[in-house]
Amino acid sequence: MKYMLLLYADPAKEPAPGTPEWDSYMQGFMTVGERTKGVATFLAGDGLQPVETATSLRLRGGKRETMDGPFAETREHLGGFYLIEAPDLDAALAYAAEIPVAHIGTVEVRPVMIY
Repeated sequence: MKYMLLLYADPAKEPAPGTPEWDSYMQGFMTVGERTKGVATFLAGDGLQPVETATSLRLRGGKRETMDGPFAETREHLGGFYLIEAPDLDAALAYAAEIPVAHIGTVEVRPVMIY
């Protein structure tokens, strides 16, 4: 089964770039695959540009509306994602627990729909 792991964190809680803490934090992302061998298979993933670069779109009354930034008001921002293949939810959760964001934010684990 495929799972999307959505990474949410409050940018104020992330280590400052250029610090040893930042380097350690980023190294944690680089080694997730090594720490989860045999648990799940990494399919795709990446970080996202800051929320200030986002544009939200919706259609209302047949008209397209766009807004700068995310639609939701929240302290935690969607900062990246992993797409994995795992045998079950327990394995997907084990994989998610290895992602550094889990220590300072939230990793949302969602099954991908099969059509």
